Amino acid sequence: METSLIWSKGVFSSLYQIYSNGELIGNLKEKAFSQSAKGIFNDKEYIFKTNGFFKQSTDIIDCSDNKVIGKIEYSKWMTKAVISINNKTVYWKYDNIWNTKWTIFDSDGILISFKGSTTKGQIDSNLDDASLILSGLFVTNYYWQISATIMIVALIPVLV
Repeated sequence: METSLIWSKGVFSSLYQIYSNGELIGNLKEKAFSQSAKGIFNDKEYIFKTNGFFKQSTDIIDCSDNKVIGKIEYSKWMTKAVISINNKTVYWKYDNIWNTKWTIFDSDGILISFKGSTTKGQIDSNLDDASLILSGLFVTNYYWQISATIMIVALIPVLV
C-alpha cells in the first residue's frame, strides 16, 4: 500500500510537521544545542541522538522502552547514509544534484522516496514504518545543517 504524506517547516524552524490528508500525524523536532531530535509518527516516538565529532553517527532510540533500535552512519561526502534498524540495513541517498530528492532503499528497491525544499515536501512510502520515515527526514536535516554551517564558516573570512 503506497502512502503519500506532506511535510512542512518554517525557514528557520527546527520543527518538521508531517500530514496525511491534511491531518497532522507526526513531527520531527531538533533540540537546540543538544545534537538530538525527537520524532513522533502515528503515536510512535523516537529520539535521534548524534555522537562523535569528526566521524559522527546517530543512535535511534525507541521511547517506549528507551532502547537503541538502530543507528545511522553518514558518508564523508554528505550524499549517502546507512540506516540499520532492528537488524535490517537500508540505504539513504540523494537522487539529484540539487539535493531536493532522496530515497531510502534496500536490495529489493526503493522503499521510501522524499522530495522537497527547505520549507515543504512530499513523502511516498511503500512501508508503514515510522522509524524509517522519520530517519529519512532526520538525515536530510542533518546534511542541510552541516552544509549551512560550512557555508557560514567559509563566509566569515570574506565578511571580516
